[in-house]
Amino acid sequence: MKKLLITLGAISIMGITPLLTNATPQSDLEEFRAYFYKKFPGVKLQDYSNGIYALDKARRFEWQESEEFPAYEEAVEKGEKMFAKYGMKSCFKNGGVSIKQNYPYFDKKTGKVRTLEEDIMACLKNNGVDVKAEKLKYKKGKLAAISAYMAYTSRGKKQNVVIPNDPAAMDAYQSGKTFFYAKRGQLNFSCADCHVYNAGKMARGNLLSPALGHTSHFPVWRKKWAAKSAKKRGGESKPFDGLGTIQRRYGGCNKQVRAKPLKVHTAAYNNLEYFHTYMSNGIKLNGPAIRQ
Repeated sequence: MKKLLITLGAISIMGITPLLTNATPQSDLEEFRAYFYKKFPGVKLQDYSNGIYALDKARRFEWQESEEFPAYEEAVEKGEKMFAKYGMKSCFKNGGVSIKQNYPYFDKKTGKVRTLEEDIMACLKNNGVDVKAEKLKYKKGKLAAISAYMAYTSRGKKQNVVIPNDPAAMDAYQSGKTFFYAKRGQLNFSCADCHVYNAGKMARGNLLSPALGHTSHFPVWRKKWAAKSAKKRGGESKPFDGLGTIQRRYGGCNKQVRAKPLKVHTAAYNNLEYFHTYMSNGIKLNGPAIRQ
């Protein structure tokens, strides 16, 4: 652990000045892209949807092999069945098909950011589903499988998060941006420290992924999550093992820098997801996907 702290501490002092607070979302996006284009010349915009596999040829080959028979496939199939079983088609535009690219969005009625998982949960409850009895919870499991199915129907669609000309929407965007660049936890790290300034570098055996394109492949199936779930059951694996939403990952990142994870789908994480996703506007969705 001491070695890890030294490594992370060395990484944390190598940052650059974050995007200007008074910049517009569009200028933020342009500067964000330009930074990564300069950092990784030759990596095309759409390749960023592949995360670290756009940077490392050896890892990319291994990843492509695993995607031939993806571990999340059965979960997506079960997610599709649950989507039909719970009558969710009527809750969403276009019957819930090919809409994930528009999430998260700013809801002018409530003055808050809404995520896909929040709308899935609201749909279930409005349709009279006993979510507790059905074991439908945020972050993973059945709800993540439904989200994965909906993401699958949006593959190939370009992320298109809209920041309307509304003071509350801009406040939400700025809040998410501030969270992304703010340092936290005992390690005094921000999202940007790992995934902007030090993207492509190693941290204890892990290649740090670029933030550009991050949101294109969620929900994701992670070996680490799958192993942890199976271990709790004495090695028995199930279809939903390893699957998680982006806000599950936010909580994990907070833990890794020794900060207390926030409750999912509260304003802080929703606003973070709003900014985070907007920065990948124009990149095609390819989720669900396998990640390290």
